[in-house]
Amino acid sequence: MPIRATKIDFVSLHLIYLTGFDMSILVTSASGANGDGYGALLSFRLDGTLIGSFSDDPRIVDPRGMSVSPDRRYLYVNSGNDRILALDTNGTVMRDTGPVSGLNAGGGNLGPDGRYYIGLRSARTIAALPPSLDGAPKSVLPTGVVPYPRGFAFGADGKLFLASGIGPGGEGENNLVVFNPDGELLASRFITDNAVSPLDLTIGPNGNVLVSSEFPFGEPDAVCTVREYDSSNGSLVRVFRADPNISFHRPRGLRFGPEGHLFCVARDTVIAFDFVDGRCLGPIVDLPKLNGQAIAFFA
Repeated sequence: MPIRATKIDFVSLHLIYLTGFDMSILVTSASGANGDGYGALLSFRLDGTLIGSFSDDPRIVDPRGMSVSPDRRYLYVNSGNDRILALDTNGTVMRDTGPVSGLNAGGGNLGPDGRYYIGLRSARTIAALPPSLDGAPKSVLPTGVVPYPRGFAFGADGKLFLASGIGPGGEGENNLVVFNPDGELLASRFITDNAVSPLDLTIGPNGNVLVSSEFPFGEPDAVCTVREYDSSNGSLVRVFRADPNISFHRPRGLRFGPEGHLFCVARDTVIAFDFVDGRCLGPIVDLPKLNGQAIAFFA
């Protein structure tokens, strides 16, 4: 895998200072028609240098969403061959659902009840599995609850925020939907933002909702941003933009790093933002054809 040299910048040095050298940046890279990328779970050092595949297990195929367990022992990964895996810090598969017909899982997050939640792109809903990955996924929202689910995350009070975006075939809407901890609908249209097409969603340390956006979705001249919304009323708080001289296209997965910076994976890169003042801190990873889908910090 070719990689352009990436010098250690302020963000990388800060990560290394706070976390030591054992932690890695993990990125799922789409493959084939889904992104023309590597179709692998890639590992990078904190200075952005590519290590290689985090795991060569053949069950990892065109991976998408992933999430680290609260005790940091397991990395849950959605594999494109309709199965969910849990890996240890050595990249060894420790848990496996086995093939689940028609799963087509997108994003993934550990919920406040300890279960692993997955977005089901074909069923247009969200399902959950026990952390042991035993048994079949159980839907927690109705089938077809949104035209095309993108990212989702849980607020501190248990509310579920779901990004309803545009699918590969152009179907969908640009919207956020909110449910209470029991799965009851609280808001069918949480935001009024005419310049957003959500691709992933996370919750900030201040409780607000962060969304990666490519608007209009799929267009060559799409404007790519990360947008912050007030979690109480859906109003737009601020917009994070990459510096004009930085390539920022097809933004997808969002995660906060251990030092509090906000990271967004995209085509060819991972971009960092200072969440406090909104500054773009630049690319921490620079890899042609990365086509990143999700990001995690794991050690």
